[in-house]
Formats: sequence, structure tokens, C-alpha cells
Amino acid sequence: MASEITSDAPVVREAIFGGNVQTVLSSPKIEPPPATLEEARSAPGRAEKIEALTRMIEDRGIKYVFFQQVSITGRVMGKGVVSSFFPQVAERGYQLVYGATANLFTDRSGNYIGFGPEESELAAIADLDTFAVLPWDERVARVFCDCYDTETGELLDADPRQNLKRIADAFEQELGYHFMIGIEPETMWLRKPQNGEIPEGVTKPYCYHIHQFEELRPVLLDVVSYGQALGLDMSYGDHEDAPGQLELNFRFDRPLRTADNITTYRQVCAAVGRKHDVLPTWMPKPFTGVSANGHHHHFTLVDDDGHNVFHDPDGPAQLSDLARHFLGGMLEHFGALMCVGNPTVNSYCRMWDTGFWAPIYKNWGWQNRTTTVRVATGGRFEYRGVDSSCNPYLTTAALLEAGLDGVRRQLDPGPPQQGNTYDLLAQGVEIERVPESLGAALNALAKDEVIKSAMPGRLYKVFDWYKRDEWERYLAAVTDWERDEYLEVLP
Repeated sequence: MASEITSDAPVVREAIFGGNVQTVLSSPKIEPPPATLEEARSAPGRAEKIEALTRMIEDRGIKYVFFQQVSITGRVMGKGVVSSFFPQVAERGYQLVYGATANLFTDRSGNYIGFGPEESELAAIADLDTFAVLPWDERVARVFCDCYDTETGELLDADPRQNLKRIADAFEQELGYHFMIGIEPETMWLRKPQNGEIPEGVTKPYCYHIHQFEELRPVLLDVVSYGQALGLDMSYGDHEDAPGQLELNFRFDRPLRTADNITTYRQVCAAVGRKHDVLPTWMPKPFTGVSANGHHHHFTLVDDDGHNVFHDPDGPAQLSDLARHFLGGMLEHFGALMCVGNPTVNSYCRMWDTGFWAPIYKNWGWQNRTTTVRVATGGRFEYRGVDSSCNPYLTTAALLEAGLDGVRRQLDPGPPQQGNTYDLLAQGVEIERVPESLGAALNALAKDEVIKSAMPGRLYKVFDWYKRDEWERYLAAVTDWERDEYLEVLP
């Protein structure tokens, strides 16, 4: 059961599965969070929602509640409380050091990333509409939170979740349309390595083979069961072409819900992994010579009646002018978008181990899976320049800002690419390549004020600090490859 709370409705309602665009449009629009901490605490109807949830907690015998926030890298952070303490925390919020937005990790110099221990604490306020019971242990529930700055009382600019709420709302207000997005989460299921063993996939890297899918059936069915219990409207699934790699998709939704769904899906997979003693990994490229874990973003824009305003059957690649300008914005900000969507050192192994349809070049095409932006049927974009290590709150916000810049400036993406990218390169056609490393991508992001505006204030500061430290630690690390290559380099 998925939970949706209103002051005059039951606390828990049945999720609607098999939905469509109209289903999404009929769902409540996600408003930006209250501007201040006190406004959040005293929001109309909040006390009644807390009272209704408290009754449900008592009726269902829930013993513990996780109040969770999302860090800049997409990790789930937060605090848990015993159920008797729920009303107080739901009303006032809980406090954590600012550094929780960066996982409370230290950099290579021993400094806490983003914020020192001398700084104040954030206040995390529960988004009560996201309250849900965990199906793998119904004594436990969780609720997402938005973060505020206790120094100023304003929204904490280093919190990616409420930042996406704000950016998505501003985007839709300006254009007057509804942005809908779905993400294809690829996950590799590995046998848990013991005593330093090299990890292995549970299955062979055979794409679309039902037998390999069957090998993971107990895992898959638990993921479906838990996911549906948490409101994920799941659809297509298949075995992809990497060891133990499954993809299981769910319905398009509003930006914030899709990002929350991805976070929920990752938590579901982690719980199923614990149950079956296997390891789900979102490392982009665990193995050389096979495909990586992509995280392709599919999206479109619709009006109040559900008509796709990106679609024009007579336009180039069946795109409207609005869609072409949005696409022009994505291409204009290609390098910075790649940094946000591929935010780890390992992400760029996906770009160098070629031959597996990774998005390596600045290009777009109609139904062309060798391009970074693929136009699917009916004016739907598939942005392929994203891997499984991404933070979906940041990637979605960045895409919205890039597209909006293209619309405002009426940027022309040029004609769609015809033919296979690699064949064209062999013929001598020049196409701009993806940044070659995390370091190069961070430099591209640093120069792009539009994409940085999707991470305002300290959100960009913390992201850049965290990721530059990651890059520098990698540059300083001696690897097995280097020992194999150079240990006996002379005489």
C-alpha cells in the first residue's frame, strides 16, 4: 500500500497501477516547499495529518519510523525514532549537522566536506504525503523530509530534494505545461564477494534472454512485490547485456515523484539483496568488456488535457519547435549535463570501453541508440547521458534548467544525425566527444552558469568539493593495473 495523506481523506489509499498520462495529471501537483521553517511547521492541515498518521501507527503496530533526507550523492540519510516519538518529530522536525548533505564524509585532508563541525545544524521537516510502511518489515515506516537552515530559517540550499521541487514548479509555471519523466534503472545483481574476491554477476551477460531472467526470478518477484507495496507502478523488465543486470521500469510521473521512486527502488533492491544474500550494485562499470549500468531519462511535456506538446508529426524527427528548442538547450549544455549525470570516476570507464552503446558524443537522432539524445515515438526524449550512480534529484533539475534555457533562447539543435555514430567517425566525420574524465567534466560544469543554477548556492559548492576530492583521491591512488603494468618496467 502506498500512503497519500490529506487532512480530509483516509491516511492510506490503494495505489493505482497501470496508469497513463491522465492518471498522472489527476494526481496532486507537487508544490514548492514552504519558504521558511516556521511556515513548514505551521502549514495548514499539517496538525491533522500528523494526528491521522499517529492513529495509523498505533492501529498497525508500527514500532519505528525513519525520517529520511537525500544527500548530494543520492544516499539516504536521516534519523529513526520509536513510534511514540513520531508526533513530536513530525511536528518540529529533527536536526542534523549540515555535513549530512555530503554523507558526513571527510576529504583527503581530513576536513568534513562542505561544512565543518563548528557550523549549525539543519532542520529536516517530514513531507507527510510520502509516509509509507516498509513491506519487508511492517513494524517500520519511512517518510521523506525537506531540509531547512536553522541559522536563517530558510530552505537549506544544499538539499537536492526540495531544490527539485522548487525548480520543477518554476519550470512548469513559466511554460504552463506539465513535465513528466521516467527513469530506466539498470542494476547488476552480484554474488557477494568473500575475503577480497572479485565480484561476479549472478547470471551471464545475455541480453533479453528469459532464462537469465529466470535465474533471478526470486529476487525479481520480491522487488516487484515490495515495490508495488510502496506504490511503484512497474511495467517492463528485462535482462540486459551485463552480468546479473536487470532493468525494471515504472510509469512516468511528475519530477519529484520520479526521483523519490528511484530512491525508493534503490532501497527496495537493497532490502531484497539482504534477504537473498546478493549484492545489487549501481556502480556504473563493475566489469570491462560488457555494458555498464545506464539510467536513461525519458521525458515529455504535456498540456492540461494530456496532449504532448513536444510532438509534431510534421516536424523534424516529429518534434515541435518547443521540443527542438528544449533539445537545443540539452546540447548547448552537454558537458555540464554529463558531469551531473555521470558523477563518479568509474562513470568514465563507461565512455572509454566502447562498443556498448554508451553515449559518448554530442549528438541526437530519431530512434538512434548511438546518440546521446534519442527521440522516441510521439515526441518523447530519451536522454542517455546518465548512469546509475547519479542523483536523480540533481539530474532532473539540471535537465529542466538546460531545456528551459534552450526554450528561452530558441536554440536550434541542428538536423538529426543519420546513421551509426561509429560508422560516421570511421568516415572522418567530427563529432564533439564527452568529457574524458570526471576531472574534465567538473571543469565543464564549473564554466556553465545555467547548469550550476540547477544547484544554487551551497548545493554546487558541496557537489564540487565532494567530487573534486573524489577525483584527486583517484589520481593519488596506485591501482592493480599500474602494478601489473609497471612493477617490472625496467630493465
